[in-house]
Amino acid sequence: MTLISQMPTPTMINTNGIELEVFEAGQGGVPIVLCHGWPELAYSWRYQIPALVAAGYHCIVPNQRGYGASSKPSDVNAYDIHHLTDDQNGLLDALGIDRAIYVGHDWGAIMLWQHALLNPRRIIALANMSVPFKVREPSEPVAFWEKVLGEEFYLVHFNRYPDIAARSFESNVRRTLQNLYRTDHWLDSSPAQPDGYTIVKSAEIDNKRGKLMLNEEDLTVFVEAFEQGGFVAPCKWYRNFTRNWETMAEVPQTIDLPCLMIYGEYDMVPKIDMTSSIANLEVKTLSCGHWIQQEQPEKTNQILLEWLDRVVKPMLD
Repeated sequence: MTLISQMPTPTMINTNGIELEVFEAGQGGVPIVLCHGWPELAYSWRYQIPALVAAGYHCIVPNQRGYGASSKPSDVNAYDIHHLTDDQNGLLDALGIDRAIYVGHDWGAIMLWQHALLNPRRIIALANMSVPFKVREPSEPVAFWEKVLGEEFYLVHFNRYPDIAARSFESNVRRTLQNLYRTDHWLDSSPAQPDGYTIVKSAEIDNKRGKLMLNEEDLTVFVEAFEQGGFVAPCKWYRNFTRNWETMAEVPQTIDLPCLMIYGEYDMVPKIDMTSSIANLEVKTLSCGHWIQQEQPEKTNQILLEWLDRVVKPMLD
């Protein structure tokens, strides 16, 4: 049986004024919401869904706002952190669920850290991968990144040149994703591009470092989704860094929930000490790159399920 055939049949759920394409499995179990990052899909959790369902969890896996068949508002402000986290509140409301466990990767992790600040009562516990929690910066972040890393740094490029990178990605979706979804690059002795350069230029160059992480079947799922939906809407998440920084100014920067953080040892996202902001935190590191739950699915599942059994389930008894 292929992993595609194991994915649940999606339904469209109205939430927060939009529609989300949502994959559910294990109804009746403890609710756990899996939130993908950029440029990913609910399909990025294909290895975790069967394992979690077998352990008694109700998996709720949305294609987030801007992805797959989910709504793609044209207004860039519709992708700020308040809209994104309210999508999660509305999703639980639509399903008649008060609280859920949340798991995020990449931008899913960024969003869920802020969800924990804004809506802690909707979260039982939180596990994130790749991107750690960072307290609000003292100065506007995009200008700081531009000063330190230059305008070619992808976080700056997406903000200063709206849609240029997105349209470049769309010019050859397959090549873009083949360049992004790579692993084992740390074993390659060829010179690395500066951080962010490969991302911004991925439609124009062929990154030969490492190897493609996905098989042809998996790659086709992503290619077809982004050929249909494009990259403009997903890139709008990045274009809200300044707005999010402004609107979160008065929000206390501590998280009291049980949290698990899983890093990839060779991920370009830097590791930081979060113990001063998250009291109940466990940290694990896997020997992989950025795409943690897809590069090391069995070890990811093992860490996640052990933490859920030991830390989270006793809270629910």
